[in-house]
Amino acid sequence: MIGKNILVKYPNYCGKASCPAVSRREEVSMRIIGGFFQTIVGFSYAVLYLVFSFPVLAVMYFRMKNRDRYREDIRNLRMVQWGFRCVNAICGLKITVIGFDNIPKDRPVLYVANHNSYFDIIISYSLCEDRTGYIAKAGIEKVPSLNIWMRRLYCLFIQRDDMRQSMRVIQQAIDYINQGISIAIFPEGTRGKSEEMLPFKPASFRIAEKTNCPVIPLAISNTRHILGDHWPCVTRTHVILEYGEPIYPDQLPKEERKHLSRIAQDRIREMLDKNKDQPIYVRQMKSEGLL
Repeated sequence: MIGKNILVKYPNYCGKASCPAVSRREEVSMRIIGGFFQTIVGFSYAVLYLVFSFPVLAVMYFRMKNRDRYREDIRNLRMVQWGFRCVNAICGLKITVIGFDNIPKDRPVLYVANHNSYFDIIISYSLCEDRTGYIAKAGIEKVPSLNIWMRRLYCLFIQRDDMRQSMRVIQQAIDYINQGISIAIFPEGTRGKSEEMLPFKPASFRIAEKTNCPVIPLAISNTRHILGDHWPCVTRTHVILEYGEPIYPDQLPKEERKHLSRIAQDRIREMLDKNKDQPIYVRQMKSEGLL
């Protein structure tokens, strides 16, 4: 009952196994204040990182002219990953990774994932071992400094309502794969509004069909709860990323190859169903003794 004093475990704010009796309303208020504070710190950090990283990017651009391109690409990748991992830590996320060994290490791949939050990119990109470009919506290209970093890291911007421009982006992604650069896409085309995935767009899979690169199904669970319907307060969430076994287009029967998007989506759905019973919030993991 709201307002009733009860004894609750609250290690986040008092540092002990149990705190003095507080009301449920006070407990919720403390979580809201904490989430709002994390949002402010996380957003401020991201802005400052973009501002102060711009001169660093300029210096690295001129240094790159006389250095190995791959080495500089990896250095840029690690810098951005460090920034993303800091954002994850500030927001109090607990990230569980499953099946990371399923990713081939000797060739570029096409990552295909479900999409529920901007955090899908922040979290998954922080785990990439090698050069990987993301296909993002065109609106992100308007963000100063961020757009320069993204282009430098082989990200592409797609206009969903412009078929010709979309096909040019797909062709550029094919060229990147042929150069040894992996590509990540969210074939739903937009962020989902519920746990149920939207149908995958088959055109996205032309990248794999034209290059015969492995397709890595990636199931991302619980990111929609980080912000959810309580914007701008973040919630300390348990995020699960599971990498499925690679799908090799050239090893599929001819008929199945026509349905590559459905095969990938079915595998992602299976992984999401398998992980849906795991705790969603960090406080649940603590109460169950998982942390």
